[in-house]
Amino acid sequence: MPRYLSMIRINENDTPEGGPDERLMEDMGKLIDEMTKAGVLLDTAGLKPTAQGKRVHLSGGKLSTTDGPFTETKEVVGGYAMFQVKDQAEAVEWTRRFLAIHGDGWNISCEVREVDEP
Repeated sequence: MPRYLSMIRINENDTPEGGPDERLMEDMGKLIDEMTKAGVLLDTAGLKPTAQGKRVHLSGGKLSTTDGPFTETKEVVGGYAMFQVKDQAEAVEWTRRFLAIHGDGWNISCEVREVDEP
């Protein structure tokens, strides 16, 4: 079965004050448990803010490193989920369920892409 990566894109300057509330974390736990029991969730995690990250660039054969935060970027990957499902439609459906539990206070999107297997 193919694997799909769902990348959670957020604007770090446009998230609810204090981050996820207790209800969202509880609902997230239930969904993660359901996905795990269904055998489709391989891994998932949120990512630390870009202020704690670094970017490594290669340009013209030269490497450079930039410290976060990455203010020139409107949206950043704030987390991910790796699914192993029958097709893209199933990966998208799990992603839709993930987004739906966030409610009205969040403006996030997910990019779902198939992993290119060797």
